[in-house]
Amino acid sequence: MKAILFPRYGSPDVLQLTEVEKPTPNENQVLVKVHAAAANPLDWHRMRGEPFLARMGEGLLKPKNPKLGADIAGRVEAVGSNVTEFAPGIDVAGRA
Repeated sequence: MKAILFPRYGSPDVLQLTEVEKPTPNENQVLVKVHAAAANPLDWHRMRGEPFLARMGEGLLKPKNPKLGADIAGRVEAVGSNVTEFAPGIDVAGRA
């Protein structure tokens, strides 16, 4: 699957379209095939590494989690063994 990653902090020029391995949900997770995603101010600040103090949790020199996109809409593909409120095929929207 493809993902937009930011392997280092900076302007939008650091964004890279990359092929990544498809994740499998853990027992309390839901895997969603994303049909739409929105960039919001949180994504902008994470990509730029600002404010600088936020890097204490995100990674000081480079991001620990280089994936962007918190607001999503899509369809549930798989659910973990403890998930009861969702099932494959259900349309969802929310925050990843």
